Amino acid sequence: MTLEQDFFNEYRLLYRPFINHINTLLGKYQLYNSQWAVLRLLHDKGPHSLVTIAHFMYIEKPSVTRLVQKLVELGYVETMTGQDKREKLVQLTTSGEQVVQEIQAYLKPYLKEALTGVSEQEMLIATQVLAKICANINR
Repeated sequence: MTLEQDFFNEYRLLYRPFINHINTLLGKYQLYNSQWAVLRLLHDKGPHSLVTIAHFMYIEKPSVTRLVQKLVELGYVETMTGQDKREKLVQLTTSGEQVVQEIQAYLKPYLKEALTGVSEQEMLIATQVLAKICANINR
């Protein structure tokens, strides 16, 4: 195997088990990782349109519509009309803000355990490397 193949194989071996475990943990909140990603986006960056959420997640708008509908049913987000009346903005509710903070605290021990033996500098480098690869793939 080449170094490139080894790198992406290690990523593949990390990704699925990580997502599966996160989904198991999020089950307590009736959420999946993709829904959690939307909640984190709204928490970190404020209200977004369905289109910008779709771009952020690299998925189609109908998939975002279904994700958001489930989050509305759970009471974690609400939709409102944007400046353009055809645009729908999604924002966290008070309950959504609370659940994001609760989930972050709940996931923290698992994330810390997963990063055992990894220094802050290594995390920064890995984050930068993954961001560069993502940019290369999405050109």
